[in-house]
Order: sequence, then structure tokens, then C-alpha cells
Amino acid sequence: MTCPYFMPTERLTGGGWPHPRRLPLGAGWSGHCTAPGHENEIPQQQVIETFCNLGYANGCAWAPEERAWDAVRFAVVARPKSHGSADKEKCSSGIRICYVCERDHRPVERGELEFDVQQSIWVRGHQDKRLQKMADCFLKSHLKTND
Repeated sequence: MTCPYFMPTERLTGGGWPHPRRLPLGAGWSGHCTAPGHENEIPQQQVIETFCNLGYANGCAWAPEERAWDAVRFAVVARPKSHGSADKEKCSSGIRICYVCERDHRPVERGELEFDVQQSIWVRGHQDKRLQKMADCFLKSHLKTND
């Protein structure tokens, strides 16, 4: 899970994680906070590693008490299908990503995003710029890992 107030900006090299590919965004990311009162502040490295990349918002002192989400999860639910398939109807150039926003360890919002690999555009994105940016980072990590 990633903190919903985290705005990742670039892949973090080094980090204190034994298996960075297992992180919620597929790698460690540096970035800034978007929580009210802390907009654009850059957390300390320990906070980025412990809370931003891995944490529930309820563990961070910067998170507001009243919030819609505590964490965001992503998973790839479909990869592009081969165009050599016998069933041309099922051919796809899109990667579908499921997201789940949680509050108190329960889902409160879920949906699917879709990225067209051939056109390199999101054909179905999310209106929340934080969640969309996290999805971008998750997708970049996923594509790098699965090249």
C-alpha cells in the first residue's frame, strides 16, 4: 500500500528495502507530500521509505485526521493479448490496472485504469492526480520489470 498523500516523482535508487520490486509501486520512489498543510514538502528519507512508499496514512503525522483513504493498492489485471491470436476480437494493446483505495483496512473505492501500450496513452485514467501519478509509477515499474 502507498500513502494516498504521496506524490512520487522519480525512482529511488538505494533505499532500505531488501526487495524493491515487491513494493506497492514496483520500486521505491522519492517525492513530496500533498497532505493539507504539507503540500510540496519533501519528507525525510526514513519517512519516505517507511510511510510514503509502504504505509497507511494513519501512521504519518502529516496525514489529516479526516480523509477518504488511508492507502492505495495496484495490480495488473490484464496484459496486452497477442495479435497472432486466432480470436481477433480479443486482441488488445492495453494494460488494465486495478486500484483499490482503503480506509481502516477496508476498500472504499475501486476501479480499473487502462493504458494503451501501442499509443503510449491512458485510455482510462483517474481524476485524482495523486492516484493517477501513482498508477504511472506503478506502470513504469511493471513495464521495466516485464520487458
